[in-house]
Amino acid sequence: MTPTLSGRWQTRLLLLGTVGFVVTWFFAAYFQAITFEDVFHVPFVLLVYVAVLGLGWDVLYNVMQHSRWDSDWPPIYQFGAGVAEALLLFALIRIGLVIGVPENLPFWMFFVHYGAVWFWTFVMTQGPLRLLFPQWRFRGGQFGRHPATRE
Repeated sequence: MTPTLSGRWQTRLLLLGTVGFVVTWFFAAYFQAITFEDVFHVPFVLLVYVAVLGLGWDVLYNVMQHSRWDSDWPPIYQFGAGVAEALLLFALIRIGLVIGVPENLPFWMFFVHYGAVWFWTFVMTQGPLRLLFPQWRFRGGQFGRHPATRE
């Protein structure tokens, strides 16, 4: 499948809004329990930033993907993109540009939460989405009716 930019955005928002939300809820409850501080909202704020920053990243990924001879985006590139996104977001947290997240957020908390969300959304794109939405692969990652189809 060669995802379109619209397909990338739809897939990212769908997965972060469902799988990402469920994973984040568990981490929010866990972090709240172990810190005894009011931090329940922090993982959800991070999830929103991941979604918003990801929409911008997807523009870059789309350009990079179409510059490849086969217009493919292998899974190892998805891993590299996840690492780049995580490093950028953590750097923005450290310099205080992520509103709603403390600058002294422990790296392990960020890494474990981000890694779990990334892992489960990646797993969903590699299997369950293909089973639940078979046409998703043939519509450039879009979930709605593809504009080029006539039905």
